[in-house]
Amino acid sequence: MMRRQIAGLLTLLTVSTFSTTAPAETSTVRIAKQFGISYLTLTVMEERKLIEKHAKQEGLDVKTEWLRFSAGSGMNEALLAGNLDFAAGGIPPLLTIWDKTQNNLKVKGVVGLNLMPYYLVTINPKIKTIADFSPSDKIALPAIKTSIQAVVLQMATEKQFGPGQQSKLDPFTVSMGHPDAMAAMLSGHTEINAHFGTEPFQTLELKDKRTHMVLNSYDVVGGEHTNNILWATSKFVQANPKVTKAVVAAVRESEEMIKADPAGIAALWVKAENSKMSVVDAEKIIRDPKNQWTTTPRGFLSILQFMNKAGSIKTKATSITDIFFDDPSIADGN
Repeated sequence: MMRRQIAGLLTLLTVSTFSTTAPAETSTVRIAKQFGISYLTLTVMEERKLIEKHAKQEGLDVKTEWLRFSAGSGMNEALLAGNLDFAAGGIPPLLTIWDKTQNNLKVKGVVGLNLMPYYLVTINPKIKTIADFSPSDKIALPAIKTSIQAVVLQMATEKQFGPGQQSKLDPFTVSMGHPDAMAAMLSGHTEINAHFGTEPFQTLELKDKRTHMVLNSYDVVGGEHTNNILWATSKFVQANPKVTKAVVAAVRESEEMIKADPAGIAALWVKAENSKMSVVDAEKIIRDPKNQWTTTPRGFLSILQFMNKAGSIKTKATSITDIFFDDPSIADGN
């Protein structure tokens, strides 16, 4: 009798042990994007439901919630509050939250979205270089000090005015979403007479004969750089490896679609965003050699080194792998 009881107890313990399963992964993915064709990869993912497709291949039924923000700082706040799973934006917003969460959430980059330059455009004919800006001029950009445009402007300002002068033009900047910034500048009726934007807004602005380009971010950074990336907390990635894998796979498939059918994807984007840009002009942006649809990150370390020197970020990195989660595309990044 005793042997039967012991055997039964061992069986129960064995069944209990092997029936224990890992916590289920999230059934809803909350992912954010901002305005512009630089987020084309995400628009294709949303319209073609690519995250849902690749999640099914991982054995998951996932619903995706797409949220819209005007700057990376707002997305970082949502990420830290647990109201967002994947943020999307430029290099400095990622580096900022990566730096601040080293001892807790450990936010890192997940995958790159593209390489694309930013143009500083003005409607003021007197401004030929950044040295010509005065207190009466206002430069609209997504977020003061923290956006990629703000940091590139600081890099350019230091080159123009010397070490320690990187913040000289900060008082001339105003936080504003790209659509509103373009409208304000082109109206000619506000204090905004310059816009450090992104595509398609900079292309639309330069179609106006009153405008001209003052600065190209590729020239400032010293070569091509990532425009946008996805990032997330280590807690989310570790708890949701299949979901994360599905998101990365969706990014890759989206970029292959963009490369294979620029005209069709241009039409998809114009319709999805209700853009005033023509399909032909959108296609030109997609095909422009300066704009590369790739997951490989570029320009991170040079921008990080500047931010380290400026004192806005304390944490240093010797490799791109310090900033990103493990992924084959990271190996060739910089």
